[in-house]
Amino acid sequence: MVRPRLRLITPVAGLGNDAELCSAVRTYSGELYGFAKRALGDPGHAEDAVQETFIRAWRAGSRFDPELASLRSWLFAILRNVIIDAARARAIRPTVAAMVDRATVDEIDGLLKGLVVEEALRRLTEDHRYAVVQVYYQGRSAADVASELDVPAATVRSRLFYGLKALRLSLDELGWDDV
Repeated sequence: MVRPRLRLITPVAGLGNDAELCSAVRTYSGELYGFAKRALGDPGHAEDAVQETFIRAWRAGSRFDPELASLRSWLFAILRNVIIDAARARAIRPTVAAMVDRATVDEIDGLLKGLVVEEALRRLTEDHRYAVVQVYYQGRSAADVASELDVPAATVRSRLFYGLKALRLSLDELGWDDV
């Protein structure tokens, strides 16, 4: 049995030139295609959506700022817009079956919001992230977390306060508008 060679994915800096664009296509097109195929339910429409995503990214490449978000998050945000535009275009033409219904758009929106929150959480310090995740996402009390970490409960509450403050700032930087 011949095993296929695994290809290492190298991080992509941006889309400043053709080489970076080609690298971004090689690195992210498969993941974007899988997401678009699940959202649209059609391989042909998914390919079109991914192609349109890279065209838009190439045109707006000078606006990409790696300080604000990863290239992956930025490309997924563009893909989300492409899928929503496709849904709107199909809604205008009632003779063409709509590939994306409202539930699908809401599902996509929820997944992309999850990616944005994940990116914002990555920007927090480890202590702040742990406090926020344990209290808000795991539903634990500050006293529980404090006893686990062997620190005063006030320390956990302080980490929680400053962690949420930093999280809000990160979400603002990432363009989050639902807070």
